[in-house]
Amino acid sequence: MEYSPHSPKHDVWLSSGIGAVIAVLMLPVLANFRIVLSPAHTAIFIAGMALLALTGYGIAHVSSKRWPVVMQIVKFATVGVLNSSIDLGVLNTLIAVTGIPLGLWFSVFKSVSFLVAVTNSYFWNKYWTFRATHASSLKEIAQFFIVNVGGFLINVGVASFVVNVIGAPAGFPLRAWANLGALSAAVFSMTWNFIGLKFIVFKR
Repeated sequence: MEYSPHSPKHDVWLSSGIGAVIAVLMLPVLANFRIVLSPAHTAIFIAGMALLALTGYGIAHVSSKRWPVVMQIVKFATVGVLNSSIDLGVLNTLIAVTGIPLGLWFSVFKSVSFLVAVTNSYFWNKYWTFRATHASSLKEIAQFFIVNVGGFLINVGVASFVVNVIGAPAGFPLRAWANLGALSAAVFSMTWNFIGLKFIVFKR
């Protein structure tokens, strides 16, 4: 598999589109924080996220001419933010529907949201981040699964540890603490996943 630092023009549209989708997925998260945007502010938020993602891609494109790996890192980070947004969007939707922000059910909700995000991760990272052109094989899917099982254990474990063991400080909103636990878990699992995907699953 060959990776070129010169990305096709459609990557520009993909980057801005990802930014817009991230903004939409963050709306239920904001709602759980009691932040409800007006239609005008929602449009501005979505446009702003699209512009932010596009700006990040532009900076990476320039930098990648000297350091090709920069583009992979930025694309992986962009997909990672998308995955985290899917993770948080599904998690907050489940919390909002059930009204349960902690305990065993939180771990179940976190597992479901993480698995949805991982499915999205496979396709974006294979065909966009690492530019794999070959058909999927059982070996590749197995490797991806193994890497993400590790990421899954790290993600759910760290999130559950922060929420259920450390616990929210006195007076801190439980729903906000649940999201902080999920975000802290994402940092650890994304680092693990990048190393595993680059050097094992989608290696050149």
